[in-house]
Amino acid sequence: MIVALIIICEVGFWVLLAAGLAARYLLKMPRTGAAILLCEPLLEVVLLIATAVDLRNGAEPSAKHGLAALYIGYTVGHGHRTVKWLDRHAAHRLAGAPRPPAPPRYGMARARYEGRLWLGTLAGAAVATVLLWLAMAYVGDAGRTDSLRNWMGAAWRAAGIHGLVALTYVIWPRKAPAPEKDREPVRVERP
Repeated sequence: MIVALIIICEVGFWVLLAAGLAARYLLKMPRTGAAILLCEPLLEVVLLIATAVDLRNGAEPSAKHGLAALYIGYTVGHGHRTVKWLDRHAAHRLAGAPRPPAPPRYGMARARYEGRLWLGTLAGAAVATVLLWLAMAYVGDAGRTDSLRNWMGAAWRAAGIHGLVALTYVIWPRKAPAPEKDREPVRVERP
């Protein structure tokens, strides 16, 4: 049931997002669109309550409960950024707004951008960890909660890997290509 609910929440996220953006830009109802978009966190609340009820009813804590916590954590860490990004692109495509700026591609500006993304992943791992700790306390039997503890490790491994990737942009910043006029022409010798 929990895995099906995670899938339903993910599909619901995209359906609500599409409906909210369509109401905002196609139907020219910005308040209605904003109200629909504000309903998205309710999906995570439903998933959280269903997970708690499942554990309360004696379900063995398992990977599905850990996955639910990670899903909620990811949504908290990256959901708002995803909605803003899609909203800017929908405004550009459907309402004639200016093209949204692309993320920086070079230098320390790109490193700062990657660092902000990593902070979202850190926030997601922290939220997932808190939810998993609460679930373990809710179950109350340390012998039955090893699976949940393993998911905490998975959350922090993902945050660590993402942190290493972000760090590479600081250590080896990508350099912008030289302007055309500064480049030496390539001479091809013919036999």
